[in-house]
Amino acid sequence: MSQNIVQSELLNKKIIVTQVKGGTKLNVRQKGNLIGLGLRGIGTKVTLPGTPSILGMIKKVEHIVKVAVV
Repeated sequence: MSQNIVQSELLNKKIIVTQVKGGTKLNVRQKGNLIGLGLRGIGTKVTLPGTPSILGMIKKVEHIVKVAVV
């Protein structure tokens, strides 16, 4: 995960995901993960629960997003 945050520390907690890079040159799966996370453009912030499925989507696009614990 980005910023040296371990996945087990995020499990069952509220997390803030911020998109820091554009998604135009991504493959279809990565674009789908951004849409699934609710990120629509650079600077978009979303508060999400730390479920295994959400953490898996974040892991696939960790080079595009920034993660913080609430």
